[in-house]
Amino acid sequence: MTFIADIVISGNAVLIGEADTPEPAAILIKENKIAEVTAIEDCKKYTDEKTKIYHFEDQLIMPGFHDFHIHLLMGGLLNDSVRLHSARSAKEAAQMVKKYADAKPYEPFVIGCSWEQNQWEEGEPHRCYLDELIPDRPVLLYQAEFHSAWVNSKALELAGINRDTENPAYGEIVKDEHGEPTGLLLEHAVGLVTSVLPISLEIKEKLLDNFLKEAAKNGVTSVHDLLRIPDMSVEEAELYADYEEAGKLTTRVHFVAPLNGDLELAKSLRDKYKSNMVQFCGFKQFADGVTTSFTAYLLEPYSNNLSTKGGTVFPEETIKKWTVEADREGFRVRFHCIGDGAVHLALDAFEKAQQENGVRDSRHSIEHVEMIHPNDIDRFGQLGVLASVQPEHINVTTRDVYEELIGEERMKYNYLLKTMIDRGTTMVFGTDYPVVGLSPLPGIYRAVTRLDDEGVVWDGNERISLKDALYAYTAAPAYGSFREQELGTIKAGKLADIIVLDRNLFDVPYEEIKNTKVVFTMVDGKVVHEIVEEFSL
Repeated sequence: MTFIADIVISGNAVLIGEADTPEPAAILIKENKIAEVTAIEDCKKYTDEKTKIYHFEDQLIMPGFHDFHIHLLMGGLLNDSVRLHSARSAKEAAQMVKKYADAKPYEPFVIGCSWEQNQWEEGEPHRCYLDELIPDRPVLLYQAEFHSAWVNSKALELAGINRDTENPAYGEIVKDEHGEPTGLLLEHAVGLVTSVLPISLEIKEKLLDNFLKEAAKNGVTSVHDLLRIPDMSVEEAELYADYEEAGKLTTRVHFVAPLNGDLELAKSLRDKYKSNMVQFCGFKQFADGVTTSFTAYLLEPYSNNLSTKGGTVFPEETIKKWTVEADREGFRVRFHCIGDGAVHLALDAFEKAQQENGVRDSRHSIEHVEMIHPNDIDRFGQLGVLASVQPEHINVTTRDVYEELIGEERMKYNYLLKTMIDRGTTMVFGTDYPVVGLSPLPGIYRAVTRLDDEGVVWDGNERISLKDALYAYTAAPAYGSFREQELGTIKAGKLADIIVLDRNLFDVPYEEIKNTKVVFTMVDGKVVHEIVEEFSL
């Protein structure tokens, strides 16, 4: 007996399965699944007067975007914050913060992000600039890469930080020549302030509500929440599950626990969170920091600071031990690795896990892979390790600044895409939201053009095809989630996570990708965003 579809989505440009280009088709939705993909002229027999029918002409119909690397509630918190990327001095940044704070006089604290000292013409991040303008409320300003923060005296007081406060492990409270905190916190020292910010359940719910709206608007149907940094608390999982139970969760959430030797917590999370919409997906940990603060771990010293190669967050043998133990219990492990030394260490840890536990389909991942030694490129494919990359990051720090840090030779192995794909790496894309915005489209544009907003080309030989870029944002993250049988492509039997763009990316100049809008988002068979009307066939 022929079934009757609940919803029909049709058009002249449907990206079906893993096809190279879109084609005309109709997608028949029954409950929360794709029941069939058929020719447009054949779908009338699957409809009746109750069937909702959408026809999108030449707009691109494709699987929902799946962001493999975000910080969910942290992003929600910073959505309504002051953005400081355009500031060119400490004073100018402080004035921008003052203007923002004056517009929100009842907020208990002032938060901002995206300042980049390397692009300032004068001044250093110091509490005095903020104290002069905002003395009565705590101020927390994340640096562009979120591995350091600039705070005022009120925030230091709230966190109990003074001249006698010792540095936390893998963190620094920067102090002046008199031993007083300057207001600059590096790496895990940031957590001393973030851990005491008054974020109530009511605020978290508001942040989640706003995030879900933004995700739907941008066609993001699944995410991997790598939690707040640096503390990576898993307490938000319960909130996600509560939203699912209430029918309010409109984006699939996969989340991690910190890799720290505690396997029992992970076992309990794996048993508890395994639903259609909320899933525990293994461990994540930082192997190093970031290049701009000299905390990324390099194999050789920084080109403009020969006294350091950066370092690892935890001892190398500890990282390997934790990895082997987690792998033995069947958990996936993901490492933040910016420097080529950190990438090499993570690959060594995954190789050691295979040697001790045997080879299995583990799908471990290295996050960012901003730098890689050429000898390590083939090891990704050999070990089955995913490269979780954020192409929009080439627009965070200018190429000149980056080259000054690591030198011309290492720039040849910076932000590789095509080379790694060609040599057998499964490439998975994300944004690292809120480091950059949640929309995947700017990252897709970077991947196919390698252009930043200054018009600078970051090695044109590393451009990839539009097909590969879309695959890295849809099918590859589904594979990385062990959900390739449910998500990632438009095929009969898969969950109905479908989006529509306002134009066919395969038929327009690449420059238009940045201006493309999502006009329709469906998650689990439910329409969660639309700026279109119903049609009749």
